[in-house]
Amino acid sequence: MTLSSLLPLFAAIPLLLAGLSVVFRRRWLDRTMLLALPGAALVGAVSLIVYHQSHSVLAHSVGAFSGVVAIPFVSDTFTAIMLAVTSFATLVTSVFLLKTGEDRFRFATALILLLAGGVNGALLTGDLFNLFVFVEVMLMPSYALIAITGTWRRLGVGRSFVIVNLVTSTILLMGVGLVYGAAGTVNLAALAGLATEDPMVGLAITVVLTALAIKGGLVPVHGWLPSTYPMTSPGIMALFSALHTKVALYAIFRIYSVAFGEPAPWMPVLLVLVLATMLVGAFSTMASKTLRGALAFQMIAGVGHILVAIVVMTEASLAAGMFYMVHHIITMGGLILASGALENTYGNAKLGGLSGLLGREKLLAILFALGLASLVGLPPTSGLWGKAGLVFSAAAAEDASGLSGGWIAGLTIGGIIAASIISLIGLQRVWSTLFFGHEQETYRPDDPRTGRGEPQVLTRQVRCSARLLAPATVMIAASVALFFAAGLVLPLFETAAHDLMDPSSYIKAVLG
Repeated sequence: MTLSSLLPLFAAIPLLLAGLSVVFRRRWLDRTMLLALPGAALVGAVSLIVYHQSHSVLAHSVGAFSGVVAIPFVSDTFTAIMLAVTSFATLVTSVFLLKTGEDRFRFATALILLLAGGVNGALLTGDLFNLFVFVEVMLMPSYALIAITGTWRRLGVGRSFVIVNLVTSTILLMGVGLVYGAAGTVNLAALAGLATEDPMVGLAITVVLTALAIKGGLVPVHGWLPSTYPMTSPGIMALFSALHTKVALYAIFRIYSVAFGEPAPWMPVLLVLVLATMLVGAFSTMASKTLRGALAFQMIAGVGHILVAIVVMTEASLAAGMFYMVHHIITMGGLILASGALENTYGNAKLGGLSGLLGREKLLAILFALGLASLVGLPPTSGLWGKAGLVFSAAAAEDASGLSGGWIAGLTIGGIIAASIISLIGLQRVWSTLFFGHEQETYRPDDPRTGRGEPQVLTRQVRCSARLLAPATVMIAASVALFFAAGLVLPLFETAAHDLMDPSSYIKAVLG
C-alpha cells in the first residue's frame, strides 16, 4: 500500500462512520465519532502538509485505472492546507455542538459526518464530475441540518436553501456535461490550458465556475446566504461558514488556475462583481438588525476579498487570497461561535435587544473586539496580513485581467480600502450596541420546550459560561496566533500559489 492510496480514506471513513452512527445508535459512540473524525482528519492533513514540503503533489487513481478515465484523488500544499483548516473548524464547532446539546437531535452526528466526507472528497478530487458528486454529498445532509430543531421558521429557510442549491447544482451538472462534450474528458489535469485554446471548452468551464460562484455567494447571486445562514443555529452556521462557501472558492481557485493558461476574456466582468461583492457586503453590515445577520454579510464581503486573488492572478495574489481564506474560516467561525454563546445565555442576538454587556462579559467583549478587528484588517489579527497581501499584490500586478496594471491596482486597492472602512463603521456599531449603553434589567433565556422563555430578571450571576466560550476562544486565539506566526506559515501559501500558477507537477502526478 502506497501513501497516495490512503487519500480516498479522507472521504470514505466519514461516510462509513455516518452509516455506523445510524445503525448503532449510542450517544457515547456518536460523541466519540463526532470528535475523533475531524481530529484524525486534522492530523492526516498536517501530515500531508509536512509531506508536501519535499513532494509537491500526491495522486491516486481509484481502482488503478490510468489516464483520463481514472477517478483521481490529488493532494498538494493548497489541498492539505484546506483539509487542515476545515477539519480544525469542524472539530471546534463539534465541541460547541456538544456543549449546547445539539448533537442529541436525531441523526445529527450522521449528518455532520456525511457533510465532512463530502467536503474532504470535494477538496481532494481531481475530476469535475466527482466534484459535483461530492458537492451533492455535502448538500444532502445540510438540508436536514438547517431544520434539525424542527421549528417552522427553520423548515421554511431549509426550503429556500434547497431550491437555490438544487438550481445551482443543475447548472453545475450542465457545465460538467458541456465540458465533457467539448473536451471529451472531465479530468482536470487533462483540461490544462484547454479553456484558453478552445472557446467551447472555455465556455463550458465558465458555466462550471458560474455555478461555483453562486454557491460561494458572489454578488449579485448572494442573497440566499444572508437570508438562510442566520436562521440556522449558531453551531450549524459556523459549520456552514467554514465549509460550504469555502469549498466553492477552493474549487474556483483550482479549476481556473489549471484550465485557463491566461486571463479569461470575462475577467473584467469578474473584477466589477468582486468589487461589488466587497462593497455590498460591507454596506449591508451597517443595516443589519441582528448580530449573525451582520456576520453573514461580512461573509459576503470576505468572498469578494478572496476572489481578488483570481482577478489579479499572480503568485503573490494567490498566496494572499489563500491566506485570507484561511483567516476568514477561522475568524468567522470564532465570531459565530461567540454569538452562539451569547444567544444560548441570553436567548437573544438582536442588535438593540442586548446592551451594556461590557461590565458583565469582559472575555466575550475581548473576543468580539479581536474578531471584528480581524475582519476589518487591524492588528494584532490575521486579517491584517491577508488584506495587506492583496493590496501589495494588486499594486505589483503589471497586466492582470486584461486591463492595464494601473487600472487593476487602483480599482482593487480602492475597493479593499473602501470596504474595510465601511465594515469598520458597521462592525463598530455592532460592538458598541452590544457592549455599551444601559445595562439590561430583564432577558429571555431559552426554554427547552418552546425555544424562548418568559422574561426574567437579569441578575449578576447570568453570564456566558466558560464552557460555551471555550470554542470561540480557541478560534479567535488561532486568528491572533496566525498574525504572529505569519512569517512561518506564509512560505506554505507561497508554495501553494506557485503550484497553482505552474500546474505541471499536478498534471504529471495525475496523468503519469
